[in-house]
This record gives sequence, C-alpha cells and structure tokens, in this order.
Amino acid sequence: MADSSVRDFYDALAGDYHRLFPDWDASMARQADALNGLVRPRLGAGPHRVLDCSCGIGTQAIGLALAGHRVVGSDLSPVAAARATAEAAGRGAGLPTAVADMRTLPFRPSAFDVVICADNSLSHLLSRQDVAQALSEMRRVLREDGLLVLSIRDYDQARRNRPAAAPPQVSENSDGRTITFQLWHWHDDGERYDLEHFQLLPAASGWDVRVRRTTSWALTRRQVTDAVAAAGFGDLTWHAPESSGFYQPVLTACRA
Repeated sequence: MADSSVRDFYDALAGDYHRLFPDWDASMARQADALNGLVRPRLGAGPHRVLDCSCGIGTQAIGLALAGHRVVGSDLSPVAAARATAEAAGRGAGLPTAVADMRTLPFRPSAFDVVICADNSLSHLLSRQDVAQALSEMRRVLREDGLLVLSIRDYDQARRNRPAAAPPQVSENSDGRTITFQLWHWHDDGERYDLEHFQLLPAASGWDVRVRRTTSWALTRRQVTDAVAAAGFGDLTWHAPESSGFYQPVLTACRA
C-alpha cells in the first residue's frame, strides 16, 4: 500500500465525505442498524466493544456508538479521524479515535468483541502480504470467538469487464447539490486500478471541481474469503445487500 497516497486521498476528502449522502445522519442510523443485524445473531444484543479500524469520518462508528456500543475508531487519515471524534461529540456520543494503519493496530490483544473494516477499505492494500498482515492484526485484537465484519465492493463482475468509470452519484442537502463520480485506470495485471475521485460542488461561477487520486485492488470474493480463512478465521459467511440491508456485500467471520 502506498501509505502516503491513501492518507492524502482521505485527508483531502474528509471535509467533503458527508456530501456523498443526501442525509448523512440517516445513513449512519441505517448502516448501524444493518451492522447490528449481523452482530446480534452471533454475539447477542450487547453492548459490545467495537473497533472500526477504517473509521473515516465515522459513518459506521458514530451510528454504532449512538446505538449503545462502546466504539473505538482508527484510521490512516488524521484529518478523518479527528473529524469522526468531533462529529460524534456533536451528536452526544463518545468516539475515541487513533491514527493507525490497519496493518499495525495500536491495541492490546483480545481488546474487542467486534472489528469492523467497511467501505471497501481493504482494497487499498495492494499486496497479499499487506492484506494478510492487516487481517492478522484484526484477529489479534479480537477476543476468542469475536466477530470480524468486512465490507467490500462487488468486484467479481468488474474484474471481468474492467469498467472505465463508476456510475455518478447526485446528492442534495443543506450544502447544495453535489455530483460525485470516479474514473478507473486499470493496471496491466487486470486486478489493480488507479482511481480518480471527482466531486463537483456548486460555486458562484458554476462548479468547484475537486479531484483526489489513489490506487485500489479489485479483490474478488474468493480472494477475500481465502485471505480471511488463512488469517485464522472460521464460520465465514457472505451477506448480500438484499438480505443484510448494508450497501455493500459483507463478510462476517469468527476468530477461530
């Protein structure tokens, strides 16, 4: 993983990330409810000790904290992590955060009941070694029989078709209308791609165009499944958005 590339990408996006959602607070609540629906059958109602190891500005972490869980966030981006803590406090929730690479988590062994790695974050790790190291760290900080909850884009079709772009999104909130779209530049290996993330925001002269760039690995479900199993997890289950209510495919697995 090019750490500086990913960190710079999310540092730059942190102030505008909420613009991806027509109603960010509603999205927090909806996603927390979906994640709770995956955790409860395995661990009970809780409250649980939860680590969101790619918390960003807190979309999942804040929702889970407001639902009563004891949540800690960590993220490679110091700007995003700081915003997550501030946004949680503004909503009456405590969310301590740490600036950390998911490959070297600064937490003691068995500290958490649940580890969440959502929003396609695993795809920023560009080698098998990096993926394995991150999953090993997630397992280390989970208690015995603790639950890993991991979400990732459905890349299986994309790997076959190699799309040049992701569909544009249009959202409108108190900040005005925002148009978000992505261009994908595939590497020769057919698995990794350079991503250009565009946001168009209203401005007095027309549109303010903001562009951020990073690289991702289009991991298939088989690749993710194999890596999670190799890291020492068992009882692996994929949950489709239609059944889970979460916006991406989710893999749950227990620390074996």
